[in-house]
Amino acid sequence: MMAMIQALQSLGFTTLLPALGAMATDLGASGSNQRQWVIGTFLICSGLFSLVPGTISDRLGRRPVLLVCMGLFALINLLCAFVADFSVLLAARALLGCASSALTVLPLAIIRDRYQGEDMAKLQAFVAMLFMAVPTLAPSLGYVIFTALGWRAVFIVIGVLSMGVSAWYFFRMEETLPLSRRQSHGASELFGNIRLVLTNRRSIGYVIGMALIFGAHFGFINSSQQLIGEHFGAGGAYSVIFGLMAGSMMLASIANSAIVHRFGIRGIGHAAILCHFLVSIGQIYVASRPGETLLQFVLLTSANMCLLITVFINFTAISLQPFGKVAGAAASVQTFFRLVLGAGLGALIGQAYNGSPLPLAYSFFGVASVTIVLVLFSEGWRLFGGPIPVQAAN
Repeated sequence: MMAMIQALQSLGFTTLLPALGAMATDLGASGSNQRQWVIGTFLICSGLFSLVPGTISDRLGRRPVLLVCMGLFALINLLCAFVADFSVLLAARALLGCASSALTVLPLAIIRDRYQGEDMAKLQAFVAMLFMAVPTLAPSLGYVIFTALGWRAVFIVIGVLSMGVSAWYFFRMEETLPLSRRQSHGASELFGNIRLVLTNRRSIGYVIGMALIFGAHFGFINSSQQLIGEHFGAGGAYSVIFGLMAGSMMLASIANSAIVHRFGIRGIGHAAILCHFLVSIGQIYVASRPGETLLQFVLLTSANMCLLITVFINFTAISLQPFGKVAGAAASVQTFFRLVLGAGLGALIGQAYNGSPLPLAYSFFGVASVTIVLVLFSEGWRLFGGPIPVQAAN
C-alpha cells in the first residue's frame, strides 16, 4: 500500500512522458524544451510544499492528512484533462505537485513510525521494488492510452487510479501515530523541529546528497524522450526502453533487500555512491566520443539508475534514523530538500539539453563527486563505518 501511494506521484509524470510533445503542441507551447516544464513544475511544487504535510501529520496524525491530499491529487488530475492553454496546464500541474507532496512524505513517516535502521531499509527496499514497477509500466501505459484516446485521457486514467488507491487506504490502513506520540505544541515548536532536522550533522549530508543525485535523475527524466526517442532515433520504442531502464531499478531494490542485513545500510550506501561516481566517468568518456550508440547509452544510464535507487533506499534509512516522534517533520524537511533542489537542478539539466547526452553525463559526475564529500562530512570524514546505533525516539 505504501508503495502504491508513493507510486501515484511517479505515475503523475512518467505516464505523461510519451505524450509531452503532442500535449505541448496542442496547447501552444513555444520551443521544444518547453514541454519539460510539465514535469519540472510538478516536481518543484511538490518539493516546495513537502514541508507542510509531514509536520501537520505529527500533530493531527498521518491518516487524515494523507486522505485529504490523495483526494486532491485525484481531483486535480481529472481537471487537467479539460485545460485548453499551456499556461493553465502548468498552473494546474503546480497545484497537483503541492497535493502530491504528502504521497512521498507520509509513507516514509508511516514506515518510520514502526521501523528503524536495517529493518527500515529492508522494508523500504521492498516498497521501492513495488514502487519501481509503476514507472516500468507507466510510459507504455501512457503510450497506449495516448495513441488510442489522446493525451487528455491519460490524466483521466491517473485520476481514476488515484481514487482506487485512496479507497484502499481508507478502508484497510489504520493510524500509525498514536495520540501519546503526537506533537501538541504550536507553530514555533514545529519550526524548531525543522531546525533540529537541518542541524543534525549525521543526517544533513545524506539529505543534500540525495537531492543532488535526484537532480541528475530528474534531468534524465526531463530530457529522456528527446534523448532516446529523438537523438538516438528510438521513436515509438521509447516507452518500452524507458520501462526496461526503470525495471533495472526494481531489480536493484530486490538485491538491496536481500543483502542489507549482511552488509549494513552504510556499507551498501557508501559503495553505491562510489560506484555511481565511477560509472559517471564512463558515461562522460563514451558520450564525448563520436558514434555513441543507443545500447551504450541505455546500459550506462541503467547502471546509474540502479545505483540511484540503492543510494536512495539506504541513505533514507540513515537520514531518518536520528528522529522518532518528529519523523513526519524529518521526512517533510528531507523531502523538501530532495525535491526542491533535485527538481530545480533537474530542470536546469533538462534545459541544457543540446541534442547530445554529454550534459547529462557531466551532471551525473558532478553530483556524485559533491555527494561523496557531503557523506564524508556527515560521517566525520570516513566511509564504511559501523552500524548506526538504535536511538530512542526524540
